[in-house]
Amino acid sequence: MRRIYKWLLIVPLGIFSACDSWLDIDPEFTQDAENFFNTQEDFNRAIIGVYDMMQPAYLNMWIGEIASDNSIAGGESVNDTRGLHEIQDMNHGGVNEELRAVMRVNYTGIARANYIFENQDKIDFPGKELILAEAKMMRAYFYFNLVKYFGDMPLIIDRRLSINEISGTPRAPKAEVYAQIEADLRASIEILPATVNETGRLTSGAATALLGQVLLYQNKFAEAATVLGNLIDTNAGGYGLFPDYTTMFLVANQNVSEDVFTIQFSGLQGGDYGCLICLNGNAAVGFHGVRQYEGPFYADGNSYNLPTQDLYDAFDANDIRRDATILDIDAFIASQPNASEITYAIGGGGHTGYYQNKYIKRADERGLPDDDLTSPLNYRVIRWADVLLMAAEAFQRSGNDGRARTELNKVRERVNMPAINASGDALYQAILRERRLELSGEGYRFWDLVRTGQAADRISGFVVGKHELFPIPQVEIDLAGGIWNQNPGY
Repeated sequence: MRRIYKWLLIVPLGIFSACDSWLDIDPEFTQDAENFFNTQEDFNRAIIGVYDMMQPAYLNMWIGEIASDNSIAGGESVNDTRGLHEIQDMNHGGVNEELRAVMRVNYTGIARANYIFENQDKIDFPGKELILAEAKMMRAYFYFNLVKYFGDMPLIIDRRLSINEISGTPRAPKAEVYAQIEADLRASIEILPATVNETGRLTSGAATALLGQVLLYQNKFAEAATVLGNLIDTNAGGYGLFPDYTTMFLVANQNVSEDVFTIQFSGLQGGDYGCLICLNGNAAVGFHGVRQYEGPFYADGNSYNLPTQDLYDAFDANDIRRDATILDIDAFIASQPNASEITYAIGGGGHTGYYQNKYIKRADERGLPDDDLTSPLNYRVIRWADVLLMAAEAFQRSGNDGRARTELNKVRERVNMPAINASGDALYQAILRERRLELSGEGYRFWDLVRTGQAADRISGFVVGKHELFPIPQVEIDLAGGIWNQNPGY
């Protein structure tokens, strides 16, 4: 099967480049809408340009963990990535490069999708409706990211927004943004195929799973139960739990039945620390690696996003997911026959003794060149276990404890953990605990704590009424001509 990321190497991304403002996407070169979108190949290149903007997935992976009780920022020093340390300490404000990157990346993705809609009527060709469906799903994904982080957001559909229109675009209420997200996803589900020949292209199953997540985040539990239950019952995509949790996050075991919505990466092209969003490799992997490591199996990295003792202690000792999720570096070294020869360094940004073991730099999985930035390890945005746990939560919250237990225990059975027989709130708490154990390190935790009302109890420094949202980057407020208000408390 062809892999979609191979096309990324030939897309003329300058056509869609984002400049000093995330809304300034006027073409940088001579090719624009007047002499583009005239062939099917033009539309193919354009849709791959939209796919490309999903690749800065490291932002969600980092912030979704570091803002929670699962991880600390780590790194070389506090000054190395001050924005992540501010988020860790819950003292982030409107000047934060990580949060500005979130907004820029996602609005650039929306702009690229809208560029296609803006020109959709120029020509007709077989398969155009599929490209439009892919664009709608990705636009929904980008808007979902934005509404989770920032709440009310300017809602722009079917056209790009030029630099001159910024000051006239107010933030739309998040209910309107969610309505558009749902509409885009429902439309894409009708067109996208259940399975694809090009690995990495979007499917109806991916769109359905994302819709279920969107509904769950709005507390639309009955609707989410229907959507996710139908996905499980029909399973036209042939999804299933990968049998061995301990090896599921190896490069050799990606694009398997567990993968519902996955962002593809390649280790074939170099990168630059000055533009992490430009990479074709998974930047998070190198950043999660053990600093100055010299030894077997793993490889030198940057010691970011370090799991906490609290997360490690949350696992039962016999739960195989603990060691598959968290690398206890000193215990690992002690278990090796040449332990005295294995060395590593501790960064000034903090140390817990633990490292992310799902998305981590391994010696035999490094991309070439610049292997800190070019990991070919894909990011699973939604995998089948998450679908089952979202369904369990939705069914439990809508009054069907029996179906909730069924879906929850499928996940536990895979890792040889005993079945849960609880009901009511005890079952609900068991589902939420299972989400932490099953999905830690994958960028879900902060959002799970916020949407279930547990953040203040679990996150040090979390202020109710403030930290449910992140601040709008101040530079974007300024570029918007002052018509945007900052989020409460910032």
